[in-house]
Amino acid sequence: MNLKDKTEYWSQRFHNLDCVGQVVDSSEFEGCTFENCDFTEAVFKHCNFVDCEFLRCNLSNVKIEYSKYADVSFRDSKLIGINWTSATWPGLIFTSPLKFHASILNDSSFYGLSLRELVLEECRARDVDFREGDFSQANFTYSDFSGSFFSKTNLSGADFTEATNYDIDVFQNRIEQARFSRFEAVRLLDSLEIELVD
Repeated sequence: MNLKDKTEYWSQRFHNLDCVGQVVDSSEFEGCTFENCDFTEAVFKHCNFVDCEFLRCNLSNVKIEYSKYADVSFRDSKLIGINWTSATWPGLIFTSPLKFHASILNDSSFYGLSLRELVLEECRARDVDFREGDFSQANFTYSDFSGSFFSKTNLSGADFTEATNYDIDVFQNRIEQARFSRFEAVRLLDSLEIELVD
């Protein structure tokens, strides 16, 4: 089965879809669940996703041109190389419309986005661009941030409990009232150019 352009999908469950490289234009998905679907290098143009869930899906290198998201979650999925800045975001967002659980988001970009209360839990987020974004009150617990970029980023109140491998300059980012695991928080001292002695 292929997804069609200019179609409304309501409360449907999609299993084992193979949509590699498919282009879907101006379709709406509300209350839909996608399980074990492959959307590698697919293109979603001007699509709306509302209250949708992706389970064990591959969305690597998906293009999301001018698409909208509201209350969408991804679990046990691959979302490598996605430029989230190319989606259409409302001017005012009170809480993040996206949630990621136990997923891989390597090489993606959230540059300049305001996604307060973003959930990115137990994820691999290596080489991800979070610069100049607002991720205050985010849940980043148990995630790996190797090589990810934080600069002029609002992380106030964010929860980094059990998160690893983050490089956050305390002078270049807002981190007041953020939570960090004690031993991993030593990484925050890197920007102070001090030497720690045992």
